[in-house]
Amino acid sequence: MGIFNTIFYEPIFNLLVYIYNILPGHDLGVAIIVITVIIKLVLYIPSKKAIKSQKELATLQPEIEELKQKHKDNKDQLGPELMALYKRKGINPFSSCMPMLIQLPFLFAIYRVFFNGLTDDNAMQALYPFVDNPGVLKHIAFGFLDLAKNSWWLAVLAGAAQFWQSKMLMSKKQSNAGGMAGMGAQMTYIMPIVTIFIGSRFPAGLTFYWFFSTLLSVAQQYLVLGWRKKHEVEIVDKK
Repeated sequence: MGIFNTIFYEPIFNLLVYIYNILPGHDLGVAIIVITVIIKLVLYIPSKKAIKSQKELATLQPEIEELKQKHKDNKDQLGPELMALYKRKGINPFSSCMPMLIQLPFLFAIYRVFFNGLTDDNAMQALYPFVDNPGVLKHIAFGFLDLAKNSWWLAVLAGAAQFWQSKMLMSKKQSNAGGMAGMGAQMTYIMPIVTIFIGSRFPAGLTFYWFFSTLLSVAQQYLVLGWRKKHEVEIVDKK
């Protein structure tokens, strides 16, 4: 954990405290918004690639299911047929995995930052010498939200945002398909429930980051995919 703390946890925690120190009123909620935007900008390129790959694979899923049904008795033929389909469509099926793997250390570090920073009295020991120690981070954000306690309504908002994000990447065909495509459609509804369940048990600071980060992801998906492109995909699916 030493290397992980040095490369990921400590820089993010110090950045959060630094932003908190320079903000008028020292509002931790505003500091979370600022650091979320910064992290999204840092991870913009890998996230952009992941979004495109996920959308392409979601659109292609019904054709993949057709091939699986066609070659259900000949598994040896299925592999080459799938690779030929990917090549024909110009899609790398593994291209969505690497960007997500790049983001995992950041996500785990952010979890520790908000969990430890709001509940651990010794968290300030991780500060760099040039970052002023505020003593403790004020838990009340925006004048009413206690970020150190759990919040069920904030968890519901995070779940709704998760559903919105997942729904954007799911095509009409995929929502009506069976097999793996159908499972993917089911996850669109299951993941928001999981988000609500987990988020309601975490400190609200982490849940608020989760919610706002998801909103930024939705905005990025619209930026990357574009409304027109999404609308055109839905029109094609209806035919």
